[in-house]
Formats: sequence, structure tokens, C-alpha cells
Amino acid sequence: MTLRKLALAVVAATSLSCVKQVPPPAPMGPPRPYPLLKETEERETASLMETREDVEVDTRDFERTPRVVTTGETPLVRLSGARAMLYGDAEGKQGFDVDNFILLEVLDGSGRVINRGAVGFTDNVLMGREVVDSVGPRAFHFEPGQVDLTSMLPENEPFRVRATALDYSGVGRVTDVFLVLEPRGSNQEDDLRGQ
Repeated sequence: MTLRKLALAVVAATSLSCVKQVPPPAPMGPPRPYPLLKETEERETASLMETREDVEVDTRDFERTPRVVTTGETPLVRLSGARAMLYGDAEGKQGFDVDNFILLEVLDGSGRVINRGAVGFTDNVLMGREVVDSVGPRAFHFEPGQVDLTSMLPENEPFRVRATALDYSGVGRVTDVFLVLEPRGSNQEDDLRGQ
């Protein structure tokens, strides 16, 4: 091997080792909305007959076993590089309300619960000895896209999200809630760049 060929081989090997590995871009396309919960009228807690016995709210002033306002579930979907946000409409323009909270359960393809989160105005939510993580601020009202579920969901495996609106004091209600899978870099991120 000549000295020139050796030098070219060293330069080629060095430049290949310096190339930064860039992940493939997230798939582009329109947001994919999935209805989670339908709006319910405000009802007194005592009038809600169904309870969620496997859930306990760590409260001293109200019922510890929450009552079911309504439930819903997405079909089997994949995240595929998208962000998973909650909205009050399919277009991703409205916020949503809940009194007291929504229990979100992430199920794998076989129906096994692999993650949980609670969204709303609630004391600690317990399932067995496990404290369910709060997602988003402690509030009754959420702005469009304020609740991001992306970190709760498997990146490359199919899943479903089951939502149960629960109440344990006063009145229970929820507005429409949609899970919207939107391409990264779209919507609010783009709006912030334009400011």
C-alpha cells in the first residue's frame, strides 16, 4: 500500500467515526385524534352509583372510593414518533374540564395495564400501594395541549389508553376529551418558533 493510499484510508476512517448518528425524522402527516371521553352533565356525587373499588383517594374530608362519571378507550394505536396530547376537540384547538379527575391507564396489545396517570384536581390517588403519578397541573380546567402523555406511552409498541372520569366530592362532570397524536414539531412548538 502506498503512502498516499494509506493517508486516504486514515482520513476516510477518521471522517466516518466523526459522523454524528441522527435518528430518522418522525413521520409527518396530519394529527391523529382519538375520542377518549364524551361530555357529561354535572351530577351530584351521591347520584353516581358505580364506584371504582381498586382506586383510593387519600382524603380526610370526602369519600375515599371515587365514583365513576364516565369511561372511554382508544383503539389500538402506535405513537410512531408523535407527541400524545389531550384536547377538548378533535382539531386540537380547545381545552377540557374535569371534576374531580381522569384516571388514565395505558394498556399493551394484550390488554395488560403498563402505566397509569391522573389528570385533574385531586388528592393523592392510590391503586394498592402504588401512588398514581399526576400528569399536568392540579386543576379543573386544562388549556389545549397542556397535558402531554408522550412519556407515559411506549414508543414502538401498540397500545390503548383507557380513561375513567372519577369524582369523590360535590359534583362530577367532564367535557369532551380527545387524545391527539401529533407529529413532533407541529402545532404549539411551531407557534412558539414564530413568536
